[in-house]
Amino acid sequence: MSRSDDVRNIIETGFGRPKLPDEEARQRVRKRLDDIAKPLDGLGDFEEILVKIGGICGTDKIDVSKRAVIIMCADNGIVCEGVTQTDSSVTRDVAELMAEKKSSVGVMSEVAGCDTFPVNIGIKGEKIPGLIDMKLADGTADFLKEPAMRFDDAFQAISTGIELVGRLKKEGYKIVATGEMGIGNTTTAAAVISAALYRMPEEIVGRGAGLSDEKLLHKINVVKDGLRFHELDTGPKDIVDILCDVGGLDIAGMAGVFIGGALFGVPVLIDGLISSAAALVAANIMPECVENMIATHIGNEQGMRFVFDELKLKPVINAGLRLGEGTGAIMLLPLLDMVLNLYYKGKSFEDIELEKYSRYDG
Repeated sequence: MSRSDDVRNIIETGFGRPKLPDEEARQRVRKRLDDIAKPLDGLGDFEEILVKIGGICGTDKIDVSKRAVIIMCADNGIVCEGVTQTDSSVTRDVAELMAEKKSSVGVMSEVAGCDTFPVNIGIKGEKIPGLIDMKLADGTADFLKEPAMRFDDAFQAISTGIELVGRLKKEGYKIVATGEMGIGNTTTAAAVISAALYRMPEEIVGRGAGLSDEKLLHKINVVKDGLRFHELDTGPKDIVDILCDVGGLDIAGMAGVFIGGALFGVPVLIDGLISSAAALVAANIMPECVENMIATHIGNEQGMRFVFDELKLKPVINAGLRLGEGTGAIMLLPLLDMVLNLYYKGKSFEDIELEKYSRYDG
């Protein structure tokens, strides 16, 4: 039995089995959309998102007015290999701004009507007032020299994400976005994706917050060397082993958020590259949780495309975003509000005494 199987079994023992989408609710949402006086599928991919949310929540009375973004913050030991433009102190600096709701996600959340929940899951040093303190370690180790984290820490990080979703569900939150903060985490995410999908690092590794061509080549080589050191370049390996060897506490925590979405019947929004890596980890541990994932945008990091292709998810915003913190995910929320306004207030064909469009195969 693999470590992923062990993790799934422990999760199901402690939290129960994942909830499957309600197909009848999905069909009721689709019927309501088709009844609105507009071309069939006129709202494109947004109609599919509403149908998906209806299935997850088990109702055609869709309500995502109470929404949250969980931001997992952690340091990454791989920073010491020179893969970033800034040092790891910036993780703490931005996390402190998050605590004051003054970072990018805090400011943008005001417009999106989204509550922010920044979590210290692995920032070096003392506690940061205003962050949810669920710290497991002073960041991860340098994965070129040793495994990034112990299995116990990886599992506890996953459990932390699950528990947070369960807590928010009890508090009435209807939809959860994922976010992160951690200098060096595009390197850990690229390593996880490369190993999990058995792709060459050149296909996955991007510039992160901004690297020169020379620094980008160095970052690619660091990922290559890390995969070789942990023997992850010889074929697909168990995802929990990959997570422990080259991942991050933020990735593990967000993986738990995605799994929590499936366990508690909550839609979870994928943000950027790091969030995508976490979604890939979660999907390998519990494939059912893909049913609860919504891909919000395709960012500037090429690795995201491979993840979305693997998970068969289609992002709806294509704007080359690379801000992180969950900002791309929460940008979907105002768009959803507009779509839901039409869903509830749009006139039906019957209301205006107009013949309804017919749906034909093909």
